[in-house]
Amino acid sequence: MTDTHLTAPTRFVEVGGTRFAYRRWGNGAASQPPMLFLQHFRGGMDHWDPLMTDGLATGREVILYNGRGLASSTGAPRTRIEDMADDAAAVIRALGLRQVDVLGFSLGGFQALDLTWRHPDLVRKLMLLGTGPRGGNPEMEERVLTTAVNPTPTFEDFRYLFFGRSDQAEHAARAFWERRHQRVDQDPPSSLALMQGQIEANVLYLPRLQEDDPFAYLRGIHQPTFILNGVHDVMVPTINSFYMARNLPNAQLFIYPDAGHGPQFQYPQRFLQHAVQFLSE
Repeated sequence: MTDTHLTAPTRFVEVGGTRFAYRRWGNGAASQPPMLFLQHFRGGMDHWDPLMTDGLATGREVILYNGRGLASSTGAPRTRIEDMADDAAAVIRALGLRQVDVLGFSLGGFQALDLTWRHPDLVRKLMLLGTGPRGGNPEMEERVLTTAVNPTPTFEDFRYLFFGRSDQAEHAARAFWERRHQRVDQDPPSSLALMQGQIEANVLYLPRLQEDDPFAYLRGIHQPTFILNGVHDVMVPTINSFYMARNLPNAQLFIYPDAGHGPQFQYPQRFLQHAVQFLSE
């Protein structure tokens, strides 16, 4: 039987004494490289949308991945984005892969950008969802600071953070919430130490590399890049997507209406259509 998001086994690869958890499935016979997924703050392999992962797996292999100290991976959590990116590069190489496409969401997008910047030979195409560059605009809504750190995130937390405010957006949020919990053997929740480490990494990501031209480093990233955000992102302000689109030389930008931080979860079919076209161009 062919594996899916709901059935793919959790596997481990050891790098330097740390066991990194991952799940890998999909169309291995496809000509496109596998896609590595890098997840949001505190998120693990079971925080992705099965419609999204299985949809992309029809045209390539997909690899869900937990970073160091996250959920079922071992090791002390990283406190710098660049170290998280280097870990991802080490795992890609340990899996015997020469090149991947990378999809990063939110904090995972920070990692995806740094992975591409620091290890350009490993990345063919880059997808950045609900994220921003180093030194971007950090002005999230105040409610985010208390909602995102809830010990056990609730449906209302996810709805506020990721979705729009209309009745249609609430319906999409409930459908996503149901899909997200379909897998039986889910990852354990992330630890308090992991959350604290990721908060520190976010803080260290805020300073600009240079004041007069803060996004100059982006102009050295030449991989085809897909940028997506909702029109009202309460966590990583939507303006950051424009900063990336203006400075990444080969980027295209999508802004979905009536959407928040996770537009790919609110409009999964629209996202798949856009993503598949981008990856196959």
